[in-house]
Amino acid sequence: MRQRGVKKRLVGSVVSDKMDKTVVVLVERLTKHPTYKKYIRKRSKYMAHDPQNRCGIGDRVRIIESRPISKRKRWQVLEIIEKANGET
Repeated sequence: MRQRGVKKRLVGSVVSDKMDKTVVVLVERLTKHPTYKKYIRKRSKYMAHDPQNRCGIGDRVRIIESRPISKRKRWQVLEIIEKANGET
């Protein structure tokens, strides 16, 4: 079976878990300003599918690109790297 391509993977923290089977993940990245050469912190929010509702606010998670699940959900939670209360 052929693989269609490499899926993107991002690491971020959960900022909302109020929805059923969905979490909002905040991903921060550093980019260099083209003129001033200063590093700028940019943020993006992604809605990710969490079928077992395992994620909580503050958890560090790895998300992976997937097919469209709903209107705004195109990512899935791959793993929980670190729980907010210190569990692994």
